[in-house]
Amino acid sequence: MKFSTLLTISAINLIFSFGAVADSYFSEKLQETDNLVKAGNKFVTLLGTQVTEGENAPNFKVVNEAFSPVELKDFTDKTLLISVVPSVDTGVCSLQTKRFNEEVATLPNNIVMLTISNDLPFAQKRFCKAEKIDKVQVLSDAVWRDFGAKYGLLIKDMGLLTRAIFIIDEQGKVAYKELVENISQHPNYDNALATLKALSVSETESPEVAEVATND
Repeated sequence: MKFSTLLTISAINLIFSFGAVADSYFSEKLQETDNLVKAGNKFVTLLGTQVTEGENAPNFKVVNEAFSPVELKDFTDKTLLISVVPSVDTGVCSLQTKRFNEEVATLPNNIVMLTISNDLPFAQKRFCKAEKIDKVQVLSDAVWRDFGAKYGLLIKDMGLLTRAIFIIDEQGKVAYKELVENISQHPNYDNALATLKALSVSETESPEVAEVATND
C-alpha cells in the first residue's frame, strides 16, 4: 500500500476517533434542548447553546477542503447565509446545497453563502466536484464541533448537525434563524432569500435615502 494512502487512512481514523471522544465530551458538557426538532416522528436532543435573532453571532471555527481553519470573523463586513445540513450525501441536503449554489448568481457581491455539515472534507470535496458546487463555500464542522456547539445544532447520539438556516448581517448580528422542524424536510427557501435580499437593500442604502424613507 502506498505511503500517501496510509497517511490518508490514518488521518480519517484520527478524525473519527476524535469525533467519538468529542461527542462523548459534548454529551456531558453542553446544554441540551428538546422538543425543537424531530427525526421522523420522534424529537431529538440538540446539544449546544441556542442563538436568537438580534444577538451577536458567536464566532466559530470550521475547516475547508484542505483542513484549513475558517472562522466567522473571516467574513467581516459581509452578509452571510449559512445553510446547515446533516450530510451532503443525502437527497434533501444535496438539493438544499444545489439550490443555494444557484441562488448566489442572483445576489449582490457583498453576500456570501456557506454550507456547513459534519461530513469529512474529503466527502465534501467529492460532492462539490460531482455536483458542480462552485459558488457556495462548503465547510466541515467534523474536527472541533465548534459551530454546532455554539449554535445549538449538534444532534445527540447521532454526530450530525440538524438542518437549519442562519443569516448574519454586516454588523455581525443574527438577522434570521430557521431550525427546520423535521430534519427530513426542506427549509423555507423563500423566507430566507427574501430576508437576504431585504438586508442587502437596506445595507446598501445611502444615509440620505434612509433619512428620506424615515421622514416619509
